[in-house]
Amino acid sequence: MATLFSKQNIFLILLIIMVLMAKIIPFHESYNQYFNLSAFIDWGIAGIFLLYGLKLNLKEVVKDITNWKLHLLIQSATFLIFPFLVFIFYPFIKDSEYFNIWLSIFFLASLPSTVSSSVVMVSIAKGNVTSAIFNASVSGIIGIVMTPLLMSFFMTSETSAGANGEILQQLLIKVLLPIILGIIFNPLLKKFVTKYSNIINEFDRLIILLIVYESFSTAFVQHVFSSVPSFVFLVLTFSVIFLFFAVYHITRFLAEKMKFKTQDVITATFCGSKKSLVHGSLFVLVLGIADDQKVLFLLPVMIYHSFQLFYVSWLANRIAKRQTVNVN
Repeated sequence: MATLFSKQNIFLILLIIMVLMAKIIPFHESYNQYFNLSAFIDWGIAGIFLLYGLKLNLKEVVKDITNWKLHLLIQSATFLIFPFLVFIFYPFIKDSEYFNIWLSIFFLASLPSTVSSSVVMVSIAKGNVTSAIFNASVSGIIGIVMTPLLMSFFMTSETSAGANGEILQQLLIKVLLPIILGIIFNPLLKKFVTKYSNIINEFDRLIILLIVYESFSTAFVQHVFSSVPSFVFLVLTFSVIFLFFAVYHITRFLAEKMKFKTQDVITATFCGSKKSLVHGSLFVLVLGIADDQKVLFLLPVMIYHSFQLFYVSWLANRIAKRQTVNVN
């Protein structure tokens, strides 16, 4: 476990390094004649979702489907409670100059749950690991439909670089088709993917780092940050932390009201309060968000990812110690 957390910490440091590199050595469009970074990232996105389909444990999904009340609560927290908590502010912000800031937070709220850290944190806290695996996997699949659907209600020509038909085409080519191919070839290549899972995970991280570098490069080249007030960062930070605690405690309250066992309460709160940096980074590109807005949409996801990683790891260890004391 310690090794995993050190890797996660290194990844966060690398994210910061990518932002600094984008500031010091930004990637200009003229560099594409030497190396087409955008095309490489596009193929990388398709590769990630292909591998996602190949890694999907269909037996685990089928085996745990009977625990439907827990699954319903987790997916409701991810795709209903999260977006609703942001949506209630929409009437106050829709006609203001801060609409895009609100939309970037709504984008975070619309994302699926993360896979690896959800399962690891639930395991540390001695929760229901099987259900964590099931929900983390299913959440990514549901997110392919729900995230674009939720965003489609609020994305306009000012916030989207392409028409709905182009976005749908991108979703089919970069997301749905690779996942379907991955599921089809899952029985044949499952052992290969499992054997080289460490290398595959590094590939996932590489693509995310490149997406962050490219997006921030565009922002620095086009002087996006100079037009964004400094208090925006404070608003984003406060908003995402508020969202975490609100969803965490609402999910916990509902789980206890539904009389879940302790292990299932832990799984519900940990999986239901997570958001995926992987999907966030990919959907920033797939949804056709304008280049000068990409950084604004990435920032809440990166802040939330960092916060959930450090805070929830501390919380998981605290819950595990408490359970150990209670048993003794």
